[in-house]
Amino acid sequence: MVRVASGGDAARAMPIDVRRFGVGHRRADGPPGTTGVTGQLIHSDARGAISEMAFARGAAIEPHSNPNTSWFIVIEGGGWVGVDDERTRVAAGEAVLWPAYIPHAAWTEHSEMRVFIVEFTGADDAAMGGILEGRAADMSALGRPVERGEGHLVGEGTTTRHDPEAGEPV
Repeated sequence: MVRVASGGDAARAMPIDVRRFGVGHRRADGPPGTTGVTGQLIHSDARGAISEMAFARGAAIEPHSNPNTSWFIVIEGGGWVGVDDERTRVAAGEAVLWPAYIPHAAWTEHSEMRVFIVEFTGADDAAMGGILEGRAADMSALGRPVERGEGHLVGEGTTTRHDPEAGEPV
């Protein structure tokens, strides 16, 4: 059992969630026009999906687009990918970004390829990166000037370290 805590809830026992994929678990997969590709959905929820796919020799996912940002992660073999009008060879250890709403494709010729596809619901939210990295957005880009804050450090010997009227922490 694994102990899991969410929010303010006390930890509760849950069984370990194991998902099987790979040989014996795949089925024909891909958007319309896909040939020689089998896959297995590993996880899916409101945030996105993770799938494993295997391309046989001469397999193809035809050009298509969707509203989600995806990463095409090659873990074995190699082949080709296309994003919009660009084409490039890919091999194990490489990941390709498939942006939302941009046509993308993948195929093999004389080799096989195995990939994970990590799909995030919606378009890329790169603008949120600054928040996650602890940086504030430049508000001037939104038409609002950023004003310099005024303040000072609490001097030595001062016993009041906060303003209780302002609701600041102790």
